[in-house]
Amino acid sequence: MHGWLIIDKPVGLGSTQVVSAVKRALRTAGAAKVKVGHGGTLDPLASGVLPIALGEATKLAGRMLDSDKVYVFTLSFGTETTTLDAEGEVIATSDVRPTVAKVDTVLPRFTGPIAQVPPAYSALKVDGKRAYDRARAGEEVVLASRNVTIHSLTREGDDAADTSLDQVTLVAHVSKGTYIRSLARDIAQSLGTVAHVTWLHRVKAGPFALQQAITLDNLDAAAKASALEPLLLPLRAGLDDIPAFPLTPDQAGALRQGRVLDGIAADDGLVFALSGDTPVALAEVEANQLRVVRGFNL
Repeated sequence: MHGWLIIDKPVGLGSTQVVSAVKRALRTAGAAKVKVGHGGTLDPLASGVLPIALGEATKLAGRMLDSDKVYVFTLSFGTETTTLDAEGEVIATSDVRPTVAKVDTVLPRFTGPIAQVPPAYSALKVDGKRAYDRARAGEEVVLASRNVTIHSLTREGDDAADTSLDQVTLVAHVSKGTYIRSLARDIAQSLGTVAHVTWLHRVKAGPFALQQAITLDNLDAAAKASALEPLLLPLRAGLDDIPAFPLTPDQAGALRQGRVLDGIAADDGLVFALSGDTPVALAEVEANQLRVVRGFNL
């Protein structure tokens, strides 16, 4: 069981709870014990694509954390909360409701490289302690601005331009480290009002899309039927943006021993090194040499 289970995470569960649910499913199915990890945290109030890495795929989970994500989310105008979502206490209100035209006007300002301040209620550490723990303890949390990239930001719906909006649903394709709650706060402020996120759904994480995701109920049913393997995506599914590099048996043996291969006729960059159909390593070509970045014990 080396590969990926793509879970459609429900609202109310944290990412680590989903990992625990996958471990239970593996036990139910009688599968051999393997390491399990997730490829990108989703808040309990968020739902959608959560890649779960099994076995040797856990060595690639870090790449999922660094990958782009796509979210669909709804802003409700008129109130801002401590957490910038529906879980927090109201800290600001406004009677201002933007029109469709005004929303469409400001969205380009938030497309491309931007700086944003993460929410006080986030998992970032401040002096060794999670920001949300400090915030919940009543401490004032001030986080540094960070640079992120919003690749695209669009509005859903076909309302007339002069329609006043109590809420709006947006689709954002973002770089790693982007906080949707902060994006919603900043968009509202640019419209002269306040808002908080009432719905957040991740539809893509790296190469994995919602169409590939399964619910926990379906996972449980498959486990009871000992039918988990058909749901498992191969390890290489997490590397679909990286070219495959075929190895000879001798080259595969050398890479498994951690040796550097010379005389490699390939462009510089990451490659997915294979011996036949068996993954050997995520490797890097540089100056006609091939060296292991992450080796796979398969």
